[in-house]
Amino acid sequence: MATKKTKSTARFGARYGLRVRKKVLNVELIQKSKHVCPFCKKKGSVKRLASGIFYCKKCGKKFTGGAYYP
Repeated sequence: MATKKTKSTARFGARYGLRVRKKVLNVELIQKSKHVCPFCKKKGSVKRLASGIFYCKKCGKKFTGGAYYP
């Protein structure tokens, strides 16, 4: 069960230190959020295929971006 403070990083327990867990939390929040397609401007249709590769379900375009967000 994730707590309010640690959210998805609660799976690490007390390991790795607070600073590292906070950095992982910030990356995961950005990575899992809804993104806007730069071609059709539809929010929530973009899916991350791999590091830096994204795919829009609506228009079918495959494009590149940052490692965690387009």
